[in-house]
Amino acid sequence: MELIVIALGGNAICKRNELLSVENQYKNIDATTHLIAKLAGKYSLVIVHGNGPQVGLLALQNAAYTEVPPYPLDILVAETQGMLGCMIGRSLQQHKSANNVVTLLTQVEVDANDPAFNNPTKYVGPVYQPADEAKLTQQYGWQFKKDGPYLRRVVPSPKPKNILEIATIKKLLTDDSIVICNGGGGIPVIKHQHGYTGVEAVIDKDLSAAQLAIQLNADHLMILTDADAVYENWGTPEQTALGHVNPERLKPLAVDDGAIGPKVKSVIEFVEATGNKAYIGTLTDIEALMAGTKGTIVSQ
Repeated sequence: MELIVIALGGNAICKRNELLSVENQYKNIDATTHLIAKLAGKYSLVIVHGNGPQVGLLALQNAAYTEVPPYPLDILVAETQGMLGCMIGRSLQQHKSANNVVTLLTQVEVDANDPAFNNPTKYVGPVYQPADEAKLTQQYGWQFKKDGPYLRRVVPSPKPKNILEIATIKKLLTDDSIVICNGGGGIPVIKHQHGYTGVEAVIDKDLSAAQLAIQLNADHLMILTDADAVYENWGTPEQTALGHVNPERLKPLAVDDGAIGPKVKSVIEFVEATGNKAYIGTLTDIEALMAGTKGTIVSQ
């Protein structure tokens, strides 16, 4: 069967400004897996999910309990991989019980000299009011940036270089398993003389999904978000949805904007590396995306 790597946006797990409760997350995850299950059996599936709100909440909980030093971000990413992988897998099995669903804790190598460590851009955690920036900075010692009308914590987001558990993922796929991996972009690690060590960062899950899809030589990369397509001139009277395009057509939109830019970068990298197709669109259009009738479809 052809292999699809699916990158789930945050709205597939928790809506913006929605209480980050287990109940709300299960409600959204169940709606998500109901749709993904329609592809199971027709395709081999690898699922990558985001973790920005969840890892940010864990960081807040760590900071609130002062009896022990706060856990580093790589450990918090590992925690979210286990938590969300368990929830997604359990829900998916209820919709497609014939398949094995496996969650794999996944480490992703990054470059210790990546310039992203000096320019935090990755949003994590809940949104705050801009008027609270000085108080938040003093309270936590974190960096914050605007996210639309709100304020959010930002952390370094280095570029993924290598998926360490790639051989295990390939083996699981040959056993007809649906694999949930690279959660939250992967546990960020750097290589040294005696192995690997974690770093304070959160990798972009779309770029990580693209790197994973390249190393797997996947037939398709599907990036699901809350936008029905990639738009030119977004937010203006001239905005236009892009349908079937090649990578060159998209390159002007591949910017570090913390929104659609990393998704565009991801599909460009995958298509140019493999020659296969990539898709950007909404979760509810998942079957139409594969049929090429909705969303932005990228090919050579």
